[in-house]
Amino acid sequence: MSAETITTISPITGAPILTRQGVSEADFSRILSVSQKAFETFRHTHPLAARQEIVKKALQILASRADELGCEITEQMGRPIAYTPKEVATAVKRGEYLLRVSSEVLADTPGEEEAGFRRWIRKEPLGPVLVVFAWNYPYLILINSLVPALLAGNTLLLKPSPQTPTIAEHMVSIFEDAGLPLGVLQTVHCGNIPTLEKLVARPEIRSIAFTGSVAGGVAVQKAAAGRVVPVGLELGGKDPAYVRADVDVAWAAEEIVDGAVFNSGQSCCSIERVYVHESIYDEFLEKVVKVLENYKLGDPVDPKTHLGPVVAAKSARLIAEHVDDAVKKGARLLTPDVFAEGVKMGPAFVRPELLADCNHGMRAMNEETFGPIIPVQKVSGDEEAVKLMNDSEFGLTASVWTKDLAKGEELVEKIEAGTVFVNRCDYPSPDLAWTGWKDSGRGVTLSKFGFEAFVRLKSFHLKNYPK
Repeated sequence: MSAETITTISPITGAPILTRQGVSEADFSRILSVSQKAFETFRHTHPLAARQEIVKKALQILASRADELGCEITEQMGRPIAYTPKEVATAVKRGEYLLRVSSEVLADTPGEEEAGFRRWIRKEPLGPVLVVFAWNYPYLILINSLVPALLAGNTLLLKPSPQTPTIAEHMVSIFEDAGLPLGVLQTVHCGNIPTLEKLVARPEIRSIAFTGSVAGGVAVQKAAAGRVVPVGLELGGKDPAYVRADVDVAWAAEEIVDGAVFNSGQSCCSIERVYVHESIYDEFLEKVVKVLENYKLGDPVDPKTHLGPVVAAKSARLIAEHVDDAVKKGARLLTPDVFAEGVKMGPAFVRPELLADCNHGMRAMNEETFGPIIPVQKVSGDEEAVKLMNDSEFGLTASVWTKDLAKGEELVEKIEAGTVFVNRCDYPSPDLAWTGWKDSGRGVTLSKFGFEAFVRLKSFHLKNYPK
């Protein structure tokens, strides 16, 4: 298979803005040989303290370039400039947490004491690690795997989304400027699944971290199935929120709207379905309309813009299909008429849609939309809400909104999701495990457990010589 030319299309203008040469199968041996040779030296010449110093310097460089790199995110995937530098800053904070806990996490674990014996468990690096990461939060997603894998002593191949191809290139450059030896990090551009599948199947790849669609994750998993290799999958969600009757409705409306439409709803942990207690249902809808009236859809380069385009016209068409399906099946469209000018900017500019009277027979309530829609369903109480929240093939995050924290905790204990919130949403905390249940994925990033995919355990059992 010959190498492909990968073209990045601007979601703002619809015009090509970047091209990259993709790898071909013929390139694999060279790339993997560089990674393997770098691994054989790096793990021995750079002990943990040296790796920590490189990561520390790299994060400092990354922080200093937040504004510049934020502008590039806006250009390539369309998130408003008011928010993109904050992604880089948040990625730095995540990296700093992982750096902070790395000495403890990667230290040897002693066995039980016994006269005449020494026993301990060591965490050893695996070798070349393939990181395949998505476009919607490219720096945040990449940092989740890059920092723990590197601190553990591995080498990495970074496969960015064709929508945001420069992110991997920048990270390689930044870490090399911080002192990382050449070859430890490499960028691998790849736009088609068959080529990626062939790379995944190569025996030199010793661990795979994938963030993207369910279909892409399944393809990667199948490609790796012929051998024993760790595969971490973060595959998105259909994340529910339940608004109980005791909340301040105006406050809840503000929070829910932000959790549903921030980044144009293009987050695996954005709120994609809302269940509201019947006693406050109508008031909640009224408050959401008022919140949306203050949102601006438009040019993402304008610092006053809240919502830019979705990533592509194809995504906009899927969002429209979900909205149309819901309306045909009885949903009421309550979106305020304040987004007409923004929608005119191009086919990828999608207004945030408020859908009332939804049910689980609608695609908007059971398929991942990945767009700025707020489908709302009335519920009679806690039991019905939890039942509906669990009625999904996904299980990434879920949130309950209530003044009664004890009741909130009781409810989230019953919810089938990797992260559950009370009075918060859409926030992967670096000290907590980021993990999907059901079709939302498998494996863990972030927290002290986020290192486990990039190490193997080696037990040492030494007995004194008997004579």
